Amino acid sequence: MERVLIKELVKKIGQKVRVCGFIVSKRDHGKIMFWDVKDKSGVAQVVVKKEEKKGEISTDSVVEVVGEVIKRPKGQQNPKLKTGIIELTAKKIIVLSESQTLPFPVDTAGYEINEEKRLTFRYLDLRRERLQNNLLKRHQVNQFIRQYLSQNGFVEVETPILTKSTPEGARDYLVPSRQQTGKFYALPQSPQQYKQLLMVAGLEKYFQIARVFRDEDQRADRQPEFTQLDIELSFATQEEILQLVEKMLVLLAADLKGYKITKKPFPRLKYAEVIKKYQTDKPDLRQNKKDPKELAFAWILDWPYFTRDPKTKKLDPNHHIFTAPKEEDISLLDKNPLKVRSWQHDLILNGFELGGGSIRIINPTVQKKIFALVGLSEKEIKEKFGHILEAFSYGAPPHGGIALGMDRLLAIFCGEENIREVMAFPKTGDGRDLTMKAPSEVDKEQLKDLKLVVKK
Repeated sequence: MERVLIKELVKKIGQKVRVCGFIVSKRDHGKIMFWDVKDKSGVAQVVVKKEEKKGEISTDSVVEVVGEVIKRPKGQQNPKLKTGIIELTAKKIIVLSESQTLPFPVDTAGYEINEEKRLTFRYLDLRRERLQNNLLKRHQVNQFIRQYLSQNGFVEVETPILTKSTPEGARDYLVPSRQQTGKFYALPQSPQQYKQLLMVAGLEKYFQIARVFRDEDQRADRQPEFTQLDIELSFATQEEILQLVEKMLVLLAADLKGYKITKKPFPRLKYAEVIKKYQTDKPDLRQNKKDPKELAFAWILDWPYFTRDPKTKKLDPNHHIFTAPKEEDISLLDKNPLKVRSWQHDLILNGFELGGGSIRIINPTVQKKIFALVGLSEKEIKEKFGHILEAFSYGAPPHGGIALGMDRLLAIFCGEENIREVMAFPKTGDGRDLTMKAPSEVDKEQLKDLKLVVKK
């Protein structure tokens, strides 16, 4: 007999069906018991006669129930359930998997439970309706974005996870090579160089919902691995990139329903004016900051290319070293680099940086100048970036792009303060996976194969 989802039972009155799910509650009424059985689609009441129940079956056990769908009498219907007009009279019960007592309840929002315990038993934590809805919304957002970009001529391309360590900001996660002794891969902080090489390849329109990795210091809302929407396109102006992303987000908010965008088109603000007015480059521009459904997007433009690190006195790019400087400011790279403006564009939402991008450098001479200004020697430039400089020498279309933080976007759409609440298996602020007990020590033989020694 084919399994029926619980939400379909209201269409099966008078029929014999088979359902599967968790027993989420039990009520004993002497000769009969009432179970609430839940699957991914909903909850239904199951009537169990004592003779049908073989031994004690604990709450949260997984069962298969074969029975008849009966319409409840009017006074016994439950308007709180979508299946509240029916019940399932059990004729056969199979216990598929018994459960011991859960370490915490899963029928609440879960905020009141110790977070480390929740992350240790994340597979149980994910049973709660709030987190299931968050993951469902994540899926819906991903599907919408894929469809929107595909309809606009973009091609989804997966770029390598094992790549080269280059100085792009945060520390890299390194992976030792067993076959190339003493050499290491790095996990990507972004697909930045690969997507630019795809433009050199003539792909023209690329996107990827990419996993990226940054070995950063501990912070409560920071994750060592996260997801970004990565977009790159050739022969496009900055304004065309902004309009593409803006239209996508407006349509996405409408598709999800119930959200109000504060201003359309999104305000385009100059960096210097924003700093002067708000003392931050990420102002919260909502009219009602208590409204979780209000979305205040804004673009921050006209960024200074560099800031000077107060400790090292080195020049740091505000975006990254592949961002193009404004054409009229290129002559200042030699004279006064702190006065150089860039083609950077950041997108903010409700006081958070949602993403950032830029028009890219395609002139090898200008790119070398930027490398030199951030302190790279000729040797370092050749070793770390020789491949992309060589690529530019074979004809590079003008191009630009953007990367949006999907976890932050989802957190705002779901009304969550922490991005962990929209990730299936997040890590703690200090990078531990409490479910899998990672990171962990490895066997001596594995270290021997890699020719590594751990110093404690």
